[in-house]
Amino acid sequence: MKALSKMTQSVKPADVEKKWHIIDAEGLVVGRLAAITANILRGKHKPSYTPHVDCGDHVVIINADKVRFTGKKMGDKRYYKHTGHPGGIKETSPAKILEGRFPERVLEKAVERMIPRGPLGRAQMRALHLYAGTEHPHDGQKPEVLDVAAMNRKNKAAA
Repeated sequence: MKALSKMTQSVKPADVEKKWHIIDAEGLVVGRLAAITANILRGKHKPSYTPHVDCGDHVVIINADKVRFTGKKMGDKRYYKHTGHPGGIKETSPAKILEGRFPERVLEKAVERMIPRGPLGRAQMRALHLYAGTEHPHDGQKPEVLDVAAMNRKNKAAA
């Protein structure tokens, strides 16, 4: 039997093994899916988690255009951005973004805001792959299916 060590093991970037996960986002609640995805991207689900090392896995999310919001958030929630010019604040709702050209941005921004800012956060966000439909080019990586809806009954919005 191995003796217990009183030293914390810190994983090195070269020792990190990155897996691939695939999530079907159809009918899932945006905030709950974003929180689970952010934890996987950061590597917090692994016992070898090290805060200053990118030890997270790759996440492929399909059907990102079919995510749901609870309550009246679809119409009442507002996203703001600024053009950089005086009086240049713009606002939009999740409904407009989901109907627009890039519906996966709702989920992308939700995850991005749960990841730390800086070079490490940008590296972790590069492991997120979002697709509006069911098609994706990552079959060669053999992603394992992650059933987020089965984790908690609140993860899937009522129809």
